[in-house]
Amino acid sequence: MQRLAPIRYYIEPVVLCAQLASAFYDTGLQMVVKERCTNSSKSINHTVTDEEQQTAMSNFYMTYTMLSNFLPFIPAYFLARYGDRGHRKIPLAVPLMGYLISRTLLLMVILLELPIEVMYGGAVVYGLCGGFSSYWAGVMALVSVSSSEGRRSLLMSRTELIYGIAGFIGSIASGHLFQLYSYKHQQGVVLVALSVSLYFFSFIYVVFVLKINYGRNPRSNQEGPEDFGILNQHSRDIANIVLLFASAILYDIAVAGGMEILMSFVMKEPLNWDATFVGYGNAAGFVIFFTSFLGVLLFSRCASDATLIIIGMISFAAGIYFMSFVTATYMFYLGKILITLQLSFTLASLVYSPIFTKIYQATLHSLPGFVFLFSSILTVLAIIPTSVPQCMFGLNVRAQVLCSVGESTSLQQDGGQVESHK
Repeated sequence: MQRLAPIRYYIEPVVLCAQLASAFYDTGLQMVVKERCTNSSKSINHTVTDEEQQTAMSNFYMTYTMLSNFLPFIPAYFLARYGDRGHRKIPLAVPLMGYLISRTLLLMVILLELPIEVMYGGAVVYGLCGGFSSYWAGVMALVSVSSSEGRRSLLMSRTELIYGIAGFIGSIASGHLFQLYSYKHQQGVVLVALSVSLYFFSFIYVVFVLKINYGRNPRSNQEGPEDFGILNQHSRDIANIVLLFASAILYDIAVAGGMEILMSFVMKEPLNWDATFVGYGNAAGFVIFFTSFLGVLLFSRCASDATLIIIGMISFAAGIYFMSFVTATYMFYLGKILITLQLSFTLASLVYSPIFTKIYQATLHSLPGFVFLFSSILTVLAIIPTSVPQCMFGLNVRAQVLCSVGESTSLQQDGGQVESHK
């Protein structure tokens, strides 16, 4: 038992199992939504058209996403406060309990043939328990307090890499697991049951097994303020902060809105994916964790933070623009290759869902991929405010260099004059 004791201080088993469960759930929900939206209005004399199916699916995801993203705000705040007071397990255990309950509802929808609208209740429970924002913040906070200053960045990168690997493997396997067993002609029982089991294991591990080591993170009150890329002592300007927030919000609207509609887009002709291809497509999205890790590792030494952000935005804009004209599966993966080069995080999550859903429904006949073109345009617009602070910072640095050169020259001249007088 003493040999196994150090394992109790690792959060990685929770990250691995929870992300595998999340990948299973995403594919399962996507396929169940497609099946229910196809059969909900089907009758003897009426066959559901692609337009009706797409409208029903996009409306479901719009409501589901807004509930999932809006409700966690207040619970996440209180969970974070409890975590900061030393109860580090609470921001992990409560969201995992919400995950467990909401995923169990999907299993009940399949087994009991309940209407898909029951999942709105799952989104409410998930949100009231803090959601992903509280869970992931709790994971990063635990990694931070359990590591030394020198190893913190490495351990955080390792945690994110494990998250990406688990999502990649889980997404690839999810499509095959979805088709393993049918209960009353309802597929996905094995897949969703595995997801629920993994969340249950993660919850039990956090509550009863995980231990927190506070001794590796001594705080030093003598350290001065650090410089962080664009925001540092030379650019503490409110205008720059506003521009960066505007850029982040625009970028998040473009990314999240495009990705949400993509779940419905791949279900219609000409792609018309089954569970296997849905899993592969979700796995392609997790390649971002490999490419971003390598990108930061390679370019951080020769490029600034703003440059890395702009590279990520340009790559997403190119990929989502390419997605506008996808007519075959291989073209989807070509677009994903460009999208997965992005290096930025997202902030806003509420505005994009109704906007992108209504645009998609309005252009479903004329140009179904127009919503991805719109996402690409938003991303390009987001690059503009990101570039302004970097350009201003570069000008300030050049001005300071010129001033320092001028001062050193004047000092040398003054020193020469003093020596001549001597």
